[in-house]
This record gives sequence, C-alpha cells and structure tokens, in this order.
Amino acid sequence: MSHLDIESLKVSNVSMSQCFNTQLTFRKYLVLAGITLFSTAGDSLLARGMKDVGAVSLHNLPGLLLAILNPWVALGILFLLTFFTCYMSALSWADLTYVLPATSLAYVLVALVGHFRLHEVISPTRWLGIALIAAGVGFVAAGPSLTPRHAHDKRPLHDAMTEEVKL
Repeated sequence: MSHLDIESLKVSNVSMSQCFNTQLTFRKYLVLAGITLFSTAGDSLLARGMKDVGAVSLHNLPGLLLAILNPWVALGILFLLTFFTCYMSALSWADLTYVLPATSLAYVLVALVGHFRLHEVISPTRWLGIALIAAGVGFVAAGPSLTPRHAHDKRPLHDAMTEEVKL
C-alpha cells in the first residue's frame, strides 16, 4: 500500500484493520458460495454417474469400487472433496448453526439441476419444501455467524466444553 493510500484512509477515518476485515468478509462469502456450488456440482455429477453405473450394493465391494472408476462419479467425488475443504474452512470461523443453513441454498440448486439437467420430476409439494428452505436461508444469513460466547471466547472449543461440563 503506498503512502498516498494510507493517508487517504486516515482522512476518511477508516482504519487499516477495517479495510482488511472487509476483504476477509468477502472471502468468507466466497467460501460459503464455494460450499454451495461445489456441493451442488459434486452431488449432481455423482447422481449422473450412478445412473450410468446402476444399482450398487454394499455387499458387493468390487462393484462399488468399480463405480468410482466412472468418470462422472470420480469428478463428483473430486467436487465433493473440494466442498469438504471449503466446509472445514467455514466451520473454523463460524458456528455450525450458521454454516449449514447458510449453505443450504445448495438444495435449491440441486433441485434445479435435477429437474432441468437430469430430467427428474419434482412434485409441487417438493417445490414448496424447496421454497421454504430458500426462505430459511434468508433468515439465517441475516443473523450473526458466531454466537456471542464464541465472539469473545478465544479458547479452543474443547476447553470451553470441558468447563461447561464441570459446571
């Protein structure tokens, strides 16, 4: 950052930390978007591949392992691994009760992909349920990503839980 940029931040009463917090918030939204998109793509590719493979039983381990060799299944697994990476990242800075509902927009996207790309028939009742999920996403996204206890308590979760059990 140049001297001129720092001076302009001082003049506008914006601190450097506030500037970086904005970027971090944008990154957090990107992680949440990544969770939504990678889970949607991974689930859709996995479903596409498994329709090609056909019925697989847990009692037939070789058949299950051969299913992984299907390109659609393999690609779906890669997308889902990326999803889990983003998911773990989000859980490191936000509560589960925020991350899971905030990323449940994937249910809406999966329904759209299922209907338009995989040609699945979706009943009106199921569409209503999907609309309720979408409305719930709005409620959760409006709230804080961390509960007040987490916002000021910097101890590892294990230590905080151990203390609560002692009480």
